[in-house]
Amino acid sequence: MDSILIKTLNGEKTSRPPVWFMRQAGRILPNYMKLKETYSFHELMNDKNLASQVTLMPIKDLNVDAAILFSDILVIPHALGLDVEFKKTGPIFNNPLNYNSKATNLEFDPNKLDYIYDNIDQVIKDKNPDTPLIGFCGGPLTVFLFMFKSEGSKDHMKKAIKFLYEKRKESTEILELITKSSIEYVKGQCNSGINVFQLFETYCGSIPCELYADLILPYSKRILNAAKEEDCPTIFFPKDFGHGMNLINKDICDFISVDWHTSINYARNIIDKKVGIQGNMDPRIFYQDYEQIEAYLNSLTNFGSQNFDWIFNLGHGFLPDINHEKVKFAIDWIKDKNWNR
Repeated sequence: MDSILIKTLNGEKTSRPPVWFMRQAGRILPNYMKLKETYSFHELMNDKNLASQVTLMPIKDLNVDAAILFSDILVIPHALGLDVEFKKTGPIFNNPLNYNSKATNLEFDPNKLDYIYDNIDQVIKDKNPDTPLIGFCGGPLTVFLFMFKSEGSKDHMKKAIKFLYEKRKESTEILELITKSSIEYVKGQCNSGINVFQLFETYCGSIPCELYADLILPYSKRILNAAKEEDCPTIFFPKDFGHGMNLINKDICDFISVDWHTSINYARNIIDKKVGIQGNMDPRIFYQDYEQIEAYLNSLTNFGSQNFDWIFNLGHGFLPDINHEKVKFAIDWIKDKNWNR
């Protein structure tokens, strides 16, 4: 595969950093908005042709260097028996976890993930052979916390974290089940043909980094290693892990995605030099005018010229009201810039 992203992940020197964005599959694109007028999120995700169309839309509309599968991190809770419903206000569970929940109340049904493998098959049929496809799943803590979310719930995170602290035995049993299910899901994605795997631990910062490192990181490592065992490059996004990133080494992942709270230079200094970096643009910079956006991009040229193991990306996902024309401007700028490598 002739891909600048794959070359960078494999440690090859390239003339510029590869660029793709979290939440690029839809969200800010006018063509996606048109589809949403006719189809619900659930319908888009469950129809292989529509899912493929949305997955590949950013390649056509933005000219990014990779596609990321159009899916959701809550497919694992669904496969564990929770009834997930995607509403305009966000996803909710009709039978969420509660204070009395146990792992024995959950049962993993791998057949509930088959449609996603069908979606991957369709994307591979539809895409250019040199366009890499990124697969993903949610980090164990993030998935665990979401599983407490119900209709009208405003404090599910508080309830979930209280459960984590107060019922450690039950929590670890549920986390173990999430991890085992995620490992099977990752292997299924790899066997279906994804080229890169990213683990999204969006709520890493909801507990102290020492607790995350001690309690959760071993689960995350097992999920990432499942992809490594399938010879699939790995990216780990532990959002708001802060100085805990100095614990990340090559045994855990190939690249780490850095959030926008953390300076890219600070991150590079504390992260194992064998681990590459992805990130960490604040998506709100796209609210600024073109001149200010270009000034931000220019501020990264020194870092980009010295670090060949860097993937340009956001420090979190796109916000839905971002102007896609400004995003296209940034992508074109990155591709046209002489990075002096």
